[in-house]
Amino acid sequence: MASILDTVDERTQLVGQNRLELLMFRLGTEQRFGINVFKVREVIQCPHLTQVPKSHPVVCGVANIRGLTMTVMDLAAAVGCPSIEDPMMGWVIVTEYNRSVQGFLVSGVDRIVNINWSEIEPPPKGLGRGNYLTAVTNVEGELVEVIDVEQVMADIMNIQVDVSTDLRTSLETNLLHSHHALVIDDSQVARRQITGVLDQLGVTYDIAENGQRGLDLLNEMLSRGESPVKKFSLVLTDVEMPAMDGYSFTKAVKAHPELGKLHVCLHTSVSGTFNNAMAEKVGADRLIAKFDPDELAASVIERLKEVEKEREVALA
Repeated sequence: MASILDTVDERTQLVGQNRLELLMFRLGTEQRFGINVFKVREVIQCPHLTQVPKSHPVVCGVANIRGLTMTVMDLAAAVGCPSIEDPMMGWVIVTEYNRSVQGFLVSGVDRIVNINWSEIEPPPKGLGRGNYLTAVTNVEGELVEVIDVEQVMADIMNIQVDVSTDLRTSLETNLLHSHHALVIDDSQVARRQITGVLDQLGVTYDIAENGQRGLDLLNEMLSRGESPVKKFSLVLTDVEMPAMDGYSFTKAVKAHPELGKLHVCLHTSVSGTFNNAMAEKVGADRLIAKFDPDELAASVIERLKEVEKEREVALA
């Protein structure tokens, strides 16, 4: 089953083309769900699981896979579906997410489809399990629900957003001007994490829910005679988003005669070894892995200090 995944070289060819490969799977029913292949390391038959006392209810246990001990979670239970009855009859999707490796137990794995991000839409309002969906798409006339893994992980791991006092102090003593950022992310939990850090740093922001809306916002500013380059000290964009992904957004911005000088940071939970090459390919200025509040804060502070120096030079 591991052979279901393509090679890294083949996958990186999708960068900047606004396309993705979606691994489809099931959670005990006929409904199909999806996860971006960029998050997936391999797919295996469920191995022996060791139970962990007092662990989170959705944690099935821990497994040793190729010398690496990882937590295996019942993805069905995590998103509000009935638990998978017999884990040993299921499959584990091994993912690398937020610089950690974990397994998600599913009842069955279907196949990989290659589709355009423009075919991925935000989940309809009022849809069941909406809190755990980041998008939906149609594959051969069937609705496929793309799970918001960031929401699942945040609920299980209780991710903190507090920035250390030293970093906040560093910002306060080194910056004289106000700064504004553009945050682009389709995940509600990710937006809360990012804006929580920016709030602690005193950085204001605008928000867009995907790359297309972010690009529209920038173009609307230009049409009103406003300068996005002057307004935004930096742009923080996710990679995986419906309508237009972060790579395609970055590529479009960097190719634009008036937007090209925007400082674009890719802030992504996809933590494979090919990320730096992908970011360089589309012209991103920085790559920040999700989600460490101090690391995000440090990167933002470093950028704001650069802006301060640029302003000093302009005034000299």
